Amino acid sequence: MKNLPLGDLSLETFLAEYWQKKPLLIRQALPRIKPPIVADELAGLACEEEVEARLIIHDAENDQWDLTHGPFVDATFSDLPATHWTLLVQAVDHWVPAAAEFLAQFYFIPSWRVDDLMISYSSDKGGVGPHYDNYDVFLVQVSGRRQWEVGGLYDETSPRRPDTPVKILTEWEPEKSWTLEPGDMLYVPPRVGHNGVAVGGDCMTCSVGFRAPSHRDLLLDFPEFIGEQLSEEVRYADPDLIPQANPGEITPEAVKNVQMILTQYVEDHGSLAQWFGRYMTSPKYQDEETTQEDHRLADIRQHLATGGMLNRNEGSRFAFQTNGKNLWLFVDGRQYTCSESMTSLVKTLCAKRTLTPSCGQSEEHDSIILDLLNHGSLYYSE
Repeated sequence: MKNLPLGDLSLETFLAEYWQKKPLLIRQALPRIKPPIVADELAGLACEEEVEARLIIHDAENDQWDLTHGPFVDATFSDLPATHWTLLVQAVDHWVPAAAEFLAQFYFIPSWRVDDLMISYSSDKGGVGPHYDNYDVFLVQVSGRRQWEVGGLYDETSPRRPDTPVKILTEWEPEKSWTLEPGDMLYVPPRVGHNGVAVGGDCMTCSVGFRAPSHRDLLLDFPEFIGEQLSEEVRYADPDLIPQANPGEITPEAVKNVQMILTQYVEDHGSLAQWFGRYMTSPKYQDEETTQEDHRLADIRQHLATGGMLNRNEGSRFAFQTNGKNLWLFVDGRQYTCSESMTSLVKTLCAKRTLTPSCGQSEEHDSIILDLLNHGSLYYSE
């Protein structure tokens, strides 16, 4: 495996001793790092309609917090105070290839668990207050300096300030504090409290967040997936019904009957696996409309024959599962059933961002490449 941003730690040690267990500071995890986007371009991105962005300003004198959602306009940034503000732009990897390349360095965690790359830019003393997240995060300093405090486990019952638009913890007792320089990285597990404050200006931090669907979301989505496949005529039945003393009683046998109905779907490994693959590769923004293209196979062959390549869409998600001798390829919530001969292509699609497949290997091979291009999950690159 290529060099990982874990310093002297092995991946095995990191996963066994730190992942989802305790924070970890790694000095110069990414030495000689360069920001994947400059500050002016990040501000420009925050002005785009389809980009999720937030601006947080702290009035330190009155201890008041103000949160504004994008899209912003140029005047927004020219009117900012000298200190105590932070711009946060979500999913920068969707729009900036260099940000997608930066994010790919963290695929030592399964890529279907990676959510997006959020980038924050702060003036001196800018931050968002002490808080916690329900997911793992790697915080990489890419320019300027930021002081991080960490400590304590928190949840939805933890006291928060009721007068702020951001979820600031009130009973905050940091246990450790570090100032991060460019190249330094802090890993914070779920629910661990943390607070970052810029030390000086030009403070840019890259936050690599991970998908951690709630049990509630899983239990809402899976039944919907199963239900869409069932006929209305598949119904509750009780052929072994026996007389009961009170007609209004729901007996333990009836509840057991319902439990068996539900259990049969959860224990259907194939259905569960297919749903999970689709669910975990579904687009981050569900209301995104994918423009259907109309590529031709002849054009693809010509592009590849002249030295062209195909790139994965920066916002697309790819994953696969083995299913006997076949494979299931999941891309942006779609499923492709692939034969064993497609193993190399499927694994390459899921492991690399750029590929140069040779068309003409088989009809199945060309059909998948064509469909991925037509759905915008792949695009041409030189």
